[in-house]
Amino acid sequence: MWQVQANDDHGAFTRLVQRWERPIKRLCTQVTGDAHLAEDLCQEAFTRVFTKRKQYRPRSKFSTWLWRIALNLCYSKLRSAQSRLDRQIQPREDMAIETNEIVSDQPSPEQHLLTTEQTKLVENALSCLPESLRSILILRYCEGMKLREVANALQIPETTAASRCAVALARISRLLENDFEN
Repeated sequence: MWQVQANDDHGAFTRLVQRWERPIKRLCTQVTGDAHLAEDLCQEAFTRVFTKRKQYRPRSKFSTWLWRIALNLCYSKLRSAQSRLDRQIQPREDMAIETNEIVSDQPSPEQHLLTTEQTKLVENALSCLPESLRSILILRYCEGMKLREVANALQIPETTAASRCAVALARISRLLENDFEN
């Protein structure tokens, strides 16, 4: 980012986009539930990074600054649309379903259906949470960020991130308790 900021280095900016495009697009998809809108928001996030490059302060991590820009764009779009239509969480590509017996690399049709149904239940419960709690869960569990990183991205104290995460988990657990009875 320093090269982009100091020298308007387009090659360095291209490398930043290549490194961060997929995670930012995934975040925008998870927050908005719309893959096409997420592409637009991702492009807008990088446009803002370049146009506001002189405002970046190197004492903070670039990734934190970028996450914040992307989240603010998502929140702004959701507020302007005032829509709570089917926000879906896309499972990360690197998360595999583990089984004790592996006969095939592909899940059975029954397992696939069960996983799809469970995913929908979680997506629906997640969409019922306020944005502040939903963001914590998405960043922490879908993006795999540490609480410290989540706190930095959301510009809140780490203790606040931890307590909001606990509240969010408690709320989503209550919403799902009837659907996931043991």
